[in-house]
Amino acid sequence: MNFSALAARLSLEHAAGPVPASFDGVYAGDLLSRVMSRLEKDQLWITIMNNVNVVAVASLSEAAAVILAEDVSLLPEAAAAAEEKGIAVFRTEMTAYEICREISRLADGGAI
Repeated sequence: MNFSALAARLSLEHAAGPVPASFDGVYAGDLLSRVMSRLEKDQLWITIMNNVNVVAVASLSEAAAVILAEDVSLLPEAAAAAEEKGIAVFRTEMTAYEICREISRLADGGAI
């Protein structure tokens, strides 16, 4: 799915790292050990976690991008780590549920 189209439709704010061209699915969760075992390569990860551990897990899992929900801001040291490791991070005021609902709606309608 086209990430730039999604970012525009959801008004995602770019927080760090490169903008991915595409993504292949979504995982939402905040328990890092669970995320490490479930997040797949090229998926978007939706979370409220904002520290350097998020960058590490996203990097290990080869996530397409991280989306911070509920108006959470990336901590400065995490932003630096995301830039260094090339991990894309975006943020939004929406809840994880709202983000997933909108991604599903847009995907079903062929908009992304």
